[in-house]
Amino acid sequence: MLAKSFALAALASAAFASPLVVPVSGGDTPPADQVTISGITTSGTGCPQGSVGQFLSADRETFTLIFDSYQAQIGPGTVPTDARKFCQINLNLHYPQGFQYSIMKTIFRGYASLQKGVSGTQQATYYFSGESAQCSTKSTFTGPVTKDYTVEDDLTVASTVWSPCGADLPHQYQVPDHA
Repeated sequence: MLAKSFALAALASAAFASPLVVPVSGGDTPPADQVTISGITTSGTGCPQGSVGQFLSADRETFTLIFDSYQAQIGPGTVPTDARKFCQINLNLHYPQGFQYSIMKTIFRGYASLQKGVSGTQQATYYFSGESAQCSTKSTFTGPVTKDYTVEDDLTVASTVWSPCGADLPHQYQVPDHA
């Protein structure tokens, strides 16, 4: 079969929510028991309802999402909307007054199967609900390639989007993929 395809996001893994919480005016970080992930919601064509497994670490500092339906593909037997998938991930984190947080590192694991001349892209955009500041990363895969992959988004403090002071706004990620 000459299907040209790009499959992505079998797993968006652990450090996907390794939030760094820092005081607004410098100093110590808050006690771990005062920083909690209270909820994770997902929606989009790459993560329809009931298709994402969620696992929160015992210390509630990191989480893992496993996507059962996140696959972008082109080729015979596909429709145009199969070429692009996205998932909106909302992280609700509670932390004490006087602190801000941001995501510093994300690890994506998946599988890419691309024929010669075909490319696929994975992109992540990080932002807070109602805020205009964003940070984006992008990885491109070019065929021929058939392999498992790991992509690490290491976000620097300067380029990272920080939570507003004194507000528990959801931290959002939009992860589009296309072949």
